[in-house]
Amino acid sequence: MAVKKDKVLWADDEIDLLKPHILFLQDKGYEVIPVISGQDAIDCCKEQSFDIIFLDENMPGLTGLETLAYIKEIDPNVPVVMVTKSEEESIMNQAIGNKIADYLIKPVNPNQLLLSIKKNVHKNVIISETTTVGYQQEFSRIGMQINDSLTAGEWMEVYKKLVYWELELENNQVQMQDMLRMQKEEANNAFGKFIKHNYTEWIQNPESRPLMSPDLFKKKVFPMLDNEEKVFFILIDNFRLDQWRVVKDLLTDYYTMEENLYYSILPTATQYARNSIFSGLMPLQIEKMFPDLWVDEDSEEGKNLNEAPLIKTQIERFRKKYTFSYNKVHDSQYGEKLLGNVSSLTHNQLNVVVLNFVDMLSHARTENKMIRELAESEAAYRSLTKSWFQHSSTLELFKRIATKGYKVIVTTDHGTIRVDNPVKVVGDKNTNTNLRYKVGKNLNYNPKEVFEMRDPEKFGLPSPNLSSKYIFATGQSFFAYPNNYNYYVSYYKNTFQHGGISMEEMMVPFIIMEPK
Repeated sequence: MAVKKDKVLWADDEIDLLKPHILFLQDKGYEVIPVISGQDAIDCCKEQSFDIIFLDENMPGLTGLETLAYIKEIDPNVPVVMVTKSEEESIMNQAIGNKIADYLIKPVNPNQLLLSIKKNVHKNVIISETTTVGYQQEFSRIGMQINDSLTAGEWMEVYKKLVYWELELENNQVQMQDMLRMQKEEANNAFGKFIKHNYTEWIQNPESRPLMSPDLFKKKVFPMLDNEEKVFFILIDNFRLDQWRVVKDLLTDYYTMEENLYYSILPTATQYARNSIFSGLMPLQIEKMFPDLWVDEDSEEGKNLNEAPLIKTQIERFRKKYTFSYNKVHDSQYGEKLLGNVSSLTHNQLNVVVLNFVDMLSHARTENKMIRELAESEAAYRSLTKSWFQHSSTLELFKRIATKGYKVIVTTDHGTIRVDNPVKVVGDKNTNTNLRYKVGKNLNYNPKEVFEMRDPEKFGLPSPNLSSKYIFATGQSFFAYPNNYNYYVSYYKNTFQHGGISMEEMMVPFIIMEPK
């Protein structure tokens, strides 16, 4: 079967002089249709479709720019390359404003034409092929790193690489995506062992551990404020590195950025991780020092109602005099209200904002069939995050803050992971409902399938009862009860969950941004 040739339309009133160029493109496998006027080009576009069009700007009758306007009405998506003797800025601006794909100044050489075709017709294929080769070369290097005894910092570098390739391969062939998925799974298994081996030491020796939830204000925020800088601390609940990477481009016109990661404490859930950030304490310390601000697992009360008071306790504990505000955005109405209040917040040294949408999306995806369809894949989940960021009040909030000269910290309390491996666990009626961690006194499970904390105090966690213990799912596992097991598993399989141990849940973004 004959391979379809890419079709090139070339309009130039001196087309006869360009015969060598046309022959060159034909030798490269392109079908070239030459015409001598703008009207001829328009007539051709009405009769057939082209992969790319070269338009001379200075033709008798209809000019190139006038022809371009007609062609875009017929086929808005065809790439059009303007070819002209003129380097006048006004003509360039008009052409760019009419969405040309490229701009060439006469005399053009054949390789310029070929490059323009490759850039505009074959770009996705070339990128896909190059990306495939790039990841194939990187695959074994990442694999060797995963199998080495990595430090906390080296694990961050591995995770950044895997996220980079996940985004690069997003539109690539399924085979390459499967390779990456298997490598991420291998990495998460090794990461789970790394956390089991090191986590106790991190909690008991805060000075030598990597940056963790209770350290953020003390080590990152307070030094900025002490340096007389004003800070907006924006926490996007349940926000992963890959989601940050897809919204990052929306902010590059307004900020310069320093991208870091930090480690969330366990459980990677709001009640523990976020309260730890705002208090600067481990959950057990919060319970002991501020019992009225800690909410037990079995309480009906909301688990994150005391965030502003916890921030206040941390500021006072370090004997700081900062003025601060706290705002939580859980719907578009409050987002618009916050936008209107930005100017009134500028007298504060610190403004803390919690944005809840991504966490709401994650939970809605579990419970709502339509949302699950919309965010079926990781790529779709990222896309919905970006759409929210761009089209809600969120992007406008960042723009307005940039005009006020504040430094901005963008971070989260924990990430999330898509789960697909059910692990059986039995608990009494007081056991919590989270699918990635359980806390209770009568838990029955296979110890080889979990990370268990038999003595919660050693890990900085409170015990609801004397004999309570915590267990955590690793990798892509989730906890399922034996009764009604099949229904439970089919309902929760391939949902996004958090609370356990994975790169996605524990290594989360900490971005410092400065207005341009």
